[in-house]
Amino acid sequence: MLRSVAVLVLDELIVFEFGILCEVFGVDRTADGLPPIDFRVCGVEAGAPVRAGSGVDIVARHGLDGLAGADLVAIPATNLREYPEAALEAVRAAAAAGATVLTICSGVFVAGAAGLLDGRRCTSHWQCTAELQARHPGAVIDPAVLFVDDGSLVSSAGSAAGIDACLHVIRRELGTAAVNTVARLMVVPPQRDGGQRQFLQLPVPQYDGAAIAPTLDWVLENLDVEHSVADIARRSHMSERTFTRRFLAETGTTPHRWLTQQRVLRARQLLEDTTLTIDEVSASCGFSTAAMLRHHFRTAVGVAPGDYRRTFRQPGVDHGTRTYLPTTPRSA
Repeated sequence: MLRSVAVLVLDELIVFEFGILCEVFGVDRTADGLPPIDFRVCGVEAGAPVRAGSGVDIVARHGLDGLAGADLVAIPATNLREYPEAALEAVRAAAAAGATVLTICSGVFVAGAAGLLDGRRCTSHWQCTAELQARHPGAVIDPAVLFVDDGSLVSSAGSAAGIDACLHVIRRELGTAAVNTVARLMVVPPQRDGGQRQFLQLPVPQYDGAAIAPTLDWVLENLDVEHSVADIARRSHMSERTFTRRFLAETGTTPHRWLTQQRVLRARQLLEDTTLTIDEVSASCGFSTAAMLRHHFRTAVGVAPGDYRRTFRQPGVDHGTRTYLPTTPRSA
């Protein structure tokens, strides 16, 4: 049962993530049938201003003793990477006493500094996961999800993913009816599909070698054409074995993976910028069927093409944007 929530606020606080915690846990919703929650905002020192990253100060009514006895200790994002030892000790003590620790975005670095990540599954904003892994090599980090529930440790990706994690905690602790009520009052879905991958820019392997660059440029201009490794190798005037070895050395990936990735990248662009049907997108990107597009797109991006389009489609797109797309195979 979730009866008390203590939010730890530190300097360089990110206000949006802090606001999520206030909205989900700090609003009295007893009139809507939810149980009361003892909500405490705790700083290193009670009454001392906490510098927020948006040019405002937040004054916490509670000091670090407010974390003691809380069912949930929530840590919003902060731009800091070094933290007061007293704050870390308070987090450790609360966790040892049985509190669930919830982090939003870079708040997970605080949990890591308190020694709570070793051997634990967790996540953070996709821009932070490499740094998080470097600082805490014992953590099991999943950069592709919106949040991770590892029992007494719940961590979320950036910004709005914090809403998903908070609502998950409400569902876990108070039940489905409670989370549906909170989500309806906040005008957000009680649970979103997909993960962080749909928000990432897929890395594009570089290819600087003069021997293969012209060929790969041609392939990119003709993605709708079927390409075998043997055909691409012949175009580069190499044997298939030599081409594959040179390709891996210069791009860090295989020809097949590179080609699939380029087709997914093109599909993302078309889903955002055009009104082509899924079948037309599939044909324009060189996938043999719409089912193949869906398979590779979901594997790379984490959601189905139709769901991705509903999230990211640009306003004002009309069918006239189709004219620049290749629709028939071109000769070599």
